[in-house]
Order: sequence, then structure tokens, then C-alpha cells
Amino acid sequence: MKRAFFTFFAVVAMAFAVNAQGINVGDTMENFTLQGTDGKTHSLNDLKGKNGAVVMFLSAQCPVVKDYIERINKIAAEYDAKGIKFIGINSNHTESLEWVTSDAKENFPNFPMLIDKGNKLADKLGATVTPEAYFVGADNKLLYHGAIDNDRKGKNIQEQYLRTAFDAKLGGKAIERTKANAFGCTIKRLEADK
Repeated sequence: MKRAFFTFFAVVAMAFAVNAQGINVGDTMENFTLQGTDGKTHSLNDLKGKNGAVVMFLSAQCPVVKDYIERINKIAAEYDAKGIKFIGINSNHTESLEWVTSDAKENFPNFPMLIDKGNKLADKLGATVTPEAYFVGADNKLLYHGAIDNDRKGKNIQEQYLRTAFDAKLGGKAIERTKANAFGCTIKRLEADK
């Protein structure tokens, strides 16, 4: 009985490891194509700016994302003008297209929101929470992955991870901190409900 129990959990752990492949800083993010809330198909290569893009996993229901709305929009507007485009990704199978569409229009109207059906992109990149950021350069190389800053509520921000990465890249300097643990709500994957 004990052996069967451990075998079951080993199989589950292996299945999860295979599913959440992940991408490492320095790797090239493959071009992807997803449908947006606007009903059109978009690709990373079409949406990125001259200095790259941020692929940002977001959610219509997550309270942590709600705490970040104003900060995300401010950063997106500031760096859009500097050639870094934001791309919103919703991978939560628990959120309907209608809900995601209305939330994107209300809270993130200035950048596209793409729908990741079946969590395929989230699995490929290894995304686990919302919000979670992947900053790639114009060549699609991953330069930074993780949290936006160090404070959920935005009242005691001591480290601006994403802004710091942007500024270093735009200034022609090396990005010193290429990773910071993302925190927030788990991405609601189909497998979690089986």
C-alpha cells in the first residue's frame, strides 16, 4: 500500500514537471500566436516593440492583480513610449471570455489581452501565478522573469524589479537582477480540477 502511494505521487510529480517546462533567463522565447479579447489573432513578434515586450500573466478575479492595476498601467504607458510593449495573457480556465474581455476593457485598455486556452503558453513558459512578468528583448531573449516589484499593496515599494530591468536594458547596461519570485494567485489550470 505504501509503495503504491509513493508511486502515485511520483507519477503526479513527473506529470507536473513535464507539463510546466519553463524558460530560463537567456533563453529565446519562441514566437507564439493567440487570440485576443478583440477577436483577432496576435503573435509575440507582431506585438513586441523595438526594444522588446513584457508578457504579463493576468487574471480578472485575482485580488493581487487588482492591487497592481494602477502600477501596471503606469509602467506600461511609460515604457510603451520607449519601445517596450505590454502583452496581457489570461490562462485561467475558470474565467469566461466575456469576463476577461470586460475586465481587460475596464482595467487594462491600453494593451492587448490574449487568451491562453488550455494553459499551453503558461505551461511552456512555466508561469504559475498572476501577476507574473516575462521581459524579452527585441531578439526574444528572456532578460527578466518574475515579480513587478516587492510589495503587493504598493505602500512600501523598496525594489522595482521590472522598471530596473527596463532601465538597465534601455541604458545599455547589464540587468543585475534577472529573477525575482513572482507572487499572487495561482493560474487556474485544467489539470487542477481533474
